[in-house]
Amino acid sequence: MENKVSYFDRIASKQTKRGFNAYYWKDIEKYCNYFSHKDISVLEIGSGGGDLIGRIKGKRKVGIDFSPAMIEVAKKKYPETEFQLMDALDISLNEKFDLILISNLIGHVEDVQKLFEQLPKVMHRNSKVIITYYNYVWEPLLKLSEIFGLKTKTPTQNWLTLKDINNLLYLAGLEVYRNSKRMIFPVYIPLLSFLVNRYLGNFFLFRWMSINIFTFAKFASESKVFQEENNFSVSVIVPARNESGNIEAAILRTPIMGKHTQFIFVEGNSTDDTWEKIQEIQKKYSTTHDIKIAKQPGKGKADAVRLGYDIADGDILMILDADLTMPPEDLPKFYNAIASGKGDFINGTRLVYPMEKEAMRFLNLLGNHFFSMVFSWLLEQRIKDTLCGTKVLFKKDYDKLVVNREYFGDFDPFGDFDLLFGAHKLNLRIVEVPIRYRDRTYGETNISRFRHGLILLGMSFFALRKIKFI
Repeated sequence: MENKVSYFDRIASKQTKRGFNAYYWKDIEKYCNYFSHKDISVLEIGSGGGDLIGRIKGKRKVGIDFSPAMIEVAKKKYPETEFQLMDALDISLNEKFDLILISNLIGHVEDVQKLFEQLPKVMHRNSKVIITYYNYVWEPLLKLSEIFGLKTKTPTQNWLTLKDINNLLYLAGLEVYRNSKRMIFPVYIPLLSFLVNRYLGNFFLFRWMSINIFTFAKFASESKVFQEENNFSVSVIVPARNESGNIEAAILRTPIMGKHTQFIFVEGNSTDDTWEKIQEIQKKYSTTHDIKIAKQPGKGKADAVRLGYDIADGDILMILDADLTMPPEDLPKFYNAIASGKGDFINGTRLVYPMEKEAMRFLNLLGNHFFSMVFSWLLEQRIKDTLCGTKVLFKKDYDKLVVNREYFGDFDPFGDFDLLFGAHKLNLRIVEVPIRYRDRTYGETNISRFRHGLILLGMSFFALRKIKFI
């Protein structure tokens, strides 16, 4: 029987062009490229002829493969990408990468768990892994296509279900945070393929038929990489409009977190004495607290939060709404979740515990449940409460989000969706922390149920085009 290296050496000459299967491979490239960015480093394990790593976005790109013939083909096609001859079961690179791709490789390796156990060698704290593999329900059709010469004949592959892949990653010290499926019609027919794959294939009743499955993984939160570095500084951004009565309470009720806690109050076109109160509190607590203050030049919460982010000094950025309906005492839960590596983007949820009587009006509650279902489907991660004001991420990730904001544009007056969409595009793991939502003790809500609800509905349709139907 022909060994694996000889097989791939023999078919290497066919990798100079994709031919009949180009449409299939191009979709894998497109989806992986959605989560890659020009300022990150990317490694592909089992890079073959180099088409995926050669065409992916990235400032540094490396491909490894155990076939000498494949490496030679890849070097000729993509001279700007580095290719090294190396066995995926014995990786010897002395480098850490932001994104690691394993595309249609795991069916060929003799020991998939051993392959996954190699990954920590090339991962840092924030590295992400994307694994692509074909859905085994397609096995009979794929074998038939080999018989008719529509697909290159391959040796018998490992039979791996999605649960098998997730379990093997767990055994290797990694955890899965997203599974996705794409493409229910892998042959290109003008218009038909576009409509079926981009739209119909994204709905539940048809998605089980998808040929490509994608698994997203990161270091498990129990990993020592998170234990070695978990003491960070924090900036708490407090956007405040007509919240004079809550400013001092925000200082007194917020616990000190990490190695340093900074407060940033951003006043937004108040009609009461909120700005004067902020100035007073900054002076009153100048010897005990690090407090920055600013008046926003524009309008809306998103504008205020962005100004606060821009002047923040902390490693971790937190939003605390000045109405204090989210208890400031709960902020350490958010700090612990992100510092321990349980998530990269921590979102508060008000929809778990019972609320105080006046905390949220009935129509607002219905709206939140509706958007929860919509965005859990859109982002393929559990999002129970899209509109909770408390959102937490690392400043370095926010800086990347700003660079990539051009993809979505400036569409969100609230800021919640800008951050959620941006976190998804950056391939961050989103984790929710339940909080008890309290009644206001001062002032009135700035939310208009109907006008703002229509804006949010419009943004949901916007997200379909920018996130789901890609």
